Amino acid sequence: MTPNRYCVIMAGGIGSRFWPMSRVSQPKQFIDILGTGESLLQATYRRVRQFCEPENIMIVTNEKYREITKEQVPEISDDFLLTEPLRRDTAPCIAYACSKIYKKDPNAVVAVVPSDHLISRETEFHRIMDLALEKASDSNNVLLTLGIKPNSPATGYGYIQYDDSINEVFKLVKTFTEKPSLELATTFVESGEFVWNSGMFVFSVKAILNAFDEYQPEIIALFKEAMPTYFTDNEKDAINLVYTQCKSISIDYGIMEKANNVMVAPVNLGWSDLGTWSSLYEHSEKSEGENVIVGKNVMTFDTRSCIINAPQERLVVVGNVENLIITEYDDMILVCRIDEEQKIKHFVNEIKIEKGEKFT
Repeated sequence: MTPNRYCVIMAGGIGSRFWPMSRVSQPKQFIDILGTGESLLQATYRRVRQFCEPENIMIVTNEKYREITKEQVPEISDDFLLTEPLRRDTAPCIAYACSKIYKKDPNAVVAVVPSDHLISRETEFHRIMDLALEKASDSNNVLLTLGIKPNSPATGYGYIQYDDSINEVFKLVKTFTEKPSLELATTFVESGEFVWNSGMFVFSVKAILNAFDEYQPEIIALFKEAMPTYFTDNEKDAINLVYTQCKSISIDYGIMEKANNVMVAPVNLGWSDLGTWSSLYEHSEKSEGENVIVGKNVMTFDTRSCIINAPQERLVVVGNVENLIITEYDDMILVCRIDEEQKIKHFVNEIKIEKGEKFT
């Protein structure tokens, strides 16, 4: 592996739609949601080590998750465990990470990946990341992203339209569309010109910092001012001040949708952002009755198309139901219809009001 390859893992989200497993005190990236023996963050770290040396992997998370991040990824250095004092979405996160990498290595190329996604075709992921890092290294003026070939007109993802006139891996991006209606998503998928926005990016630090200079100068100016403190004892205080002054904006809206040098690779990675219980159901192995079961002592009778997630030793008996989410975590239980899971965020808000923040 070339020494100027870096990877930034974004691990600051909350994931409230996975309550009660995912809560403010321990969001979904720190949980073994799939029952594989590793959390989503640990799985992400393991994957990116295939194309990036461990000392060049950076994790960005909220200050309140510093300790759990160190517990789960003890190899991460203090210099490359970046903590945000406030939630400010992905553009400030990437500006902070890439400006710090730039100070260490101005010739760096960087892959940016979320910490809480599922990728089952890991060999293909490594292959496309190698290609992307090589392309970013060859050009300091291109912003690359991975686009997931859609298998349905899903309305929960953003879409990227690309120009397919050139037979190359990376295609010039034409448009970005935030979560569309079902009718529009169907049109997109049928056209064959659109992919889902995966939220994974590759670029040189020079290219992304130039893009910030052009499209978000007020954000990057704050991090440039803090740059002399990077890798010193004064960094934390400087970043705390930056985040109080920095606006909240996504990298997609702040940079990618505005830039004219964005390219996308349409890929099939066995990918899911695992944003909902139904996405977990879709990407998990099914038992008899098309149920997804996590737990050693779950028994089902005349039960179909349910997600049942229980502590490993808990005896759980489920009978004569279908299409339910049944999950227990930390002495909290949720039972909800899968097709009404969009109400979970409302449930969590009500729980916060009625029972207090400790339950959310």
